[in-house]
Amino acid sequence: MEVLLRFARAIDAVNEFVGRMVSWLTLFMVLLGVYNAVTRKLSQTIGIDLSKNTYIEMQWYMFALVFLWGAAYTLKANAHVRVDVLYSRLSPRGKAWVDILGTIFFLLPFVALVLYTAVPIVYDSWRIREVSPDPGGLPRYPIKAALIVGFVLLFFQGISELIKRIAFLKGVDVEIATEEEELAL
Repeated sequence: MEVLLRFARAIDAVNEFVGRMVSWLTLFMVLLGVYNAVTRKLSQTIGIDLSKNTYIEMQWYMFALVFLWGAAYTLKANAHVRVDVLYSRLSPRGKAWVDILGTIFFLLPFVALVLYTAVPIVYDSWRIREVSPDPGGLPRYPIKAALIVGFVLLFFQGISELIKRIAFLKGVDVEIATEEEELAL
């Protein structure tokens, strides 16, 4: 079990690092959004187009990275949205069982299905070096690869959470984030 817990801690460390790094993209995304809004209004006022599709797509790409690469960090922090009507009333052991069953029967199969369907799409995008059809748009193939990276991170974080819950049920002292804890960004 100790080997599995070391593996889980390594996954946690990777997703902690990625989550913290990607959280900074939120600031840049907001700043770019402000720039896009201001230049769009200014362009209407002065009659000269200052806005560019490149900046709008950059903002969209940053949002995609925050969402996709931050999902595993959110799972690690136990901050995903869930219906807590019954879950919140369960004992820690009951919660561990719900988390184990949810991970095995919902999370991991869902992530596997997304990866199964996305890999050929991403492969084709890279093969043709897909670009945005909009003037001044960015290449699309790198951001499509971010989909694969995000779901691989989520899959491994699901494995980590599964290992920690099983260890908890076996009586091993493990640190599991609770729904009361906040994300420590």
